[in-house]
Amino acid sequence: MEYRLLGRTGVRVSQLCFGTMSFGGDADEATSASLYAAVRDAGINFFDTANEYNKGRSEEILGRLAKGHRDDLVIATKCFNPTGPDVNARGANRRHVVRAVEDSLRRLQTDRIEVLFLHRFDPVTPIDEAMRALEDLVRSGKVLYPAVSNWSAWQTQRAVDIQERHDWSRLQVIQPMYNLVKRQAEVEILPMAEANGIGVIPYSPAGAGLLSGKYLGQASGRLKTNKMYEARYGDSWMSEVAEAYVGFCKQSGLHPVSTAIAWVAAHPAITAPIIGARNVDQLKDSLAAVKIDMTPALRAEIAALSRTPAPATDRSEELRAAKS
Repeated sequence: MEYRLLGRTGVRVSQLCFGTMSFGGDADEATSASLYAAVRDAGINFFDTANEYNKGRSEEILGRLAKGHRDDLVIATKCFNPTGPDVNARGANRRHVVRAVEDSLRRLQTDRIEVLFLHRFDPVTPIDEAMRALEDLVRSGKVLYPAVSNWSAWQTQRAVDIQERHDWSRLQVIQPMYNLVKRQAEVEILPMAEANGIGVIPYSPAGAGLLSGKYLGQASGRLKTNKMYEARYGDSWMSEVAEAYVGFCKQSGLHPVSTAIAWVAAHPAITAPIIGARNVDQLKDSLAAVKIDMTPALRAEIAALSRTPAPATDRSEELRAAKS
């Protein structure tokens, strides 16, 4: 396992981040402990969770597992989505964010959160108000590094500009979706992150299992039964790309999950893709991503199987000229 600098923090994190969304849900406490032990044995020191994952149980289990070696870990969590029926138990406003962090600290049994993500962009809370909430938490020592997840490039850049103008702690990490069939991040999000020295830990590098090939030709499975994943990966062209990709991997002697993660990790803006698993057997293929020799030529060959997103200006002729 290699270790990379996280944004401009000076902190080194493993080249893979383990997402604990399954803890307390698809993975019971015993299975979660086995997954945790396996990724720690592999050298992972970077963990991602959220206050909403399995109604807080993910944070609780991670907190218990981290006992005795908490200082060896870099823990990221998130807030924004509803945590209760109250109309104010949600959002990026200072009232909710401060309360959410206090609850996360209690569940994680820790005195600080290394990375706090605002899980979504809040259209009703001004960006400067949301950034001031993060700044207050940094000054209090409860959060070390501010971060955002699922924000657009312009929203993130606006936040950084506000922070720099006020001399506040600036965003150090972003968490976009990124994989072979979800490449919009390549257009503006990833270049913006590189320009600002912001770390990037993308989620869903294997397309929620689409790129594993196990759902191809199936009328059931979570890509069909889970409305969120069906909406995200239900376009027919995505299945066509997945089929071509899986065929390419088979012909090349590559495991599709390991290769999908390695493909994401090889982008120069990426710090550490987030991997996840419901059991230890499933985890092995994700951990094997670090063994894939993802050369520029191999990455380009795989990218050619998918749709290249249009440039930010929509001047596609410039994209063709850049390749010639």
